[in-house]
Amino acid sequence: CANTMVQMELNQCAYQEWEAADVDLNAAYKRAIGLLQEWDANLPEDEQGGADALKEAQRAWITFRDQACAAEGYAMKGGSAEPLLIYGCMRVLTEERTGHLTGMLDAYTD
Repeated sequence: CANTMVQMELNQCAYQEWEAADVDLNAAYKRAIGLLQEWDANLPEDEQGGADALKEAQRAWITFRDQACAAEGYAMKGGSAEPLLIYGCMRVLTEERTGHLTGMLDAYTD
């Protein structure tokens, strides 16, 4: 993808980069949800809920990501570069979210 000049190929490369970022996010989320489930298991039932809170937060974040990136795509709405903008945005936001989850894990597992 480094030497790609054709728009369709640029769009495909942006999609592949987002997919790779999403794989990393899913791994971080799986570790984070496991940690919160572990914490919940060690709390009294009326104090549990960390894992559910993270699930709700992740669902809300996905909605945010999708809508924010759709909005960003409007700069090229209907054009051949619209997917490039959307997937680029999705990659950046996904990498940021992975960083948030990884930061949480690092703070509580070191």
